[in-house]
Amino acid sequence: MSIAYLPATNRESEHIILRGATLIDGNGGDPITDSEIEVRDGRIVYVGSRPDEGTTSAREGNDAGDTSPRVIQLQGKTIMPGFIDSHVHFGLTVENPAANLARFASERIVRSVVNARNTLMAGVTTARDLGGTDRGIRDSIEQGLILGPRIHLAISPLSPTGGHTDFTMPNGMPTMPPMPVDPIIDTDDDVRRTIRTLVRSGADVIKVCTTGGVSSPTDTPDDIGVPEEHVRLIVEETAKRAGQPVAAHAQGPEGIKAAIRGGVRSVEHGYGIDDEGIELMLEHGTFRVPTLSSALRIPDPKNVPGYLYEKKVKWSAIARERVAVAMAAGVKVALGTDAGVCPHGLNLREEMHAVELSLTPMQAIVAGTKNAAELLRLSADVGTLEEGKLADLVVVDFDPLADITALAEPDNVKAVVQGGSLVKDSAGWFGSAAVTSALG
Repeated sequence: MSIAYLPATNRESEHIILRGATLIDGNGGDPITDSEIEVRDGRIVYVGSRPDEGTTSAREGNDAGDTSPRVIQLQGKTIMPGFIDSHVHFGLTVENPAANLARFASERIVRSVVNARNTLMAGVTTARDLGGTDRGIRDSIEQGLILGPRIHLAISPLSPTGGHTDFTMPNGMPTMPPMPVDPIIDTDDDVRRTIRTLVRSGADVIKVCTTGGVSSPTDTPDDIGVPEEHVRLIVEETAKRAGQPVAAHAQGPEGIKAAIRGGVRSVEHGYGIDDEGIELMLEHGTFRVPTLSSALRIPDPKNVPGYLYEKKVKWSAIARERVAVAMAAGVKVALGTDAGVCPHGLNLREEMHAVELSLTPMQAIVAGTKNAAELLRLSADVGTLEEGKLADLVVVDFDPLADITALAEPDNVKAVVQGGSLVKDSAGWFGSAAVTSALG
């Protein structure tokens, strides 16, 4: 059973034809030059090579009352699927934690809204928020009240007392604002009650922390967090509901293997994965979300606690080595940034980092589109540009296969269409100057 897809419902989707661009459809095949994409009622009704002159009219105005589409000329541009960031935290910032704790809850919500909008403007039309955001942000995007990616929510990531989501200093003082649902699970009863609460609260995915972490104050990535038996119990509990997939924050090798054996769908981070862990991922078909934007970034030591900075330096070096090994072994990768631990709105740096560590540009694009949609169980609607799917796409004026680094700058993403609705057109390509007659 799949989680329902959540579209924005009150933005109009125009009947348009996008003509002349080079098409990278997300499936990994060769690009199509001089392509054509027709969008009607928010979905793609044709995608492929530009038909011969005159044949497009057979697709135009077929429905009663339908009018000819607007034609957007995009010669020299590149069209790709809307990207998916599989690991964000819209309500989180780990830098300057004292300032974050001092903010009113209302200000943190406003900042989450700004983060979501900036993420959409970077070319991310779908995101998976793995902790700290409740369904209010998701539902507001669905209703068209605010701009942002459609969201799959974990709401609160889970760990035992003293684990990764127990943001409590030894003296009892908090280091972060409270989570929407109490994230601490120590017993079987805690597990069952918390999973049921998360499902009731609208969780699309369950996140567990099978290791400690870099940003948490009283553990390390080598520490075991949620044990394998509790991971299994969570998987069993979600199977009774909508079958919410389980994502595991797992950084040290033993916790990674416990997560895989327990039945998680994805390993988040996986920085210290060993060869046995790689074999287990391949055997089980487990996804890897390497969060390279966070892993490879060393923060300014003046902006973070000392314990965080020291762990970050150590584990960044480990990640650079072991993530590359796992990628080379063929582990299925879906890209996610861990934005909140790294800056929001720079999401497509992840594709650049993936190429830096061994993927080809095309593999990186597929990992950030098709693979990520498969991970989120949204392949029927998004992830590739195919007939029948939602019209989520981005348009750029360069060849990302020749220079993937250009994707890292949000200003280089000139146009974003989400569910057939134009949400960004910074170059004016979709305006009147770019429109020709349907027969042009």
